[in-house]
Amino acid sequence: MPHLSRVVNQLRTERKRVHQELSRLDAAIDALQGLSSSTGARRVSSSAPRRTLSVAARKKIAAAQRARWATWKAKQKKVA
Repeated sequence: MPHLSRVVNQLRTERKRVHQELSRLDAAIDALQGLSSSTGARRVSSSAPRRTLSVAARKKIAAAQRARWATWKAKQKKVA
């Protein structure tokens, strides 16, 4: 059993070392996050009103996309 207690002590020592390393990593992450927000990094505001399209505009966009796809498919059939 003396061998087992030595292993347990080594594991506890390793756990303490890993915990200290994680604390240092957390501090580094916090510091870097603080830098990115203070340097004027642009963030998209979620409170900004979103622009909406009218039903007519959505229909025009959809029709234009269908026309593009039809042209593309027609070219694919000619190649094959």
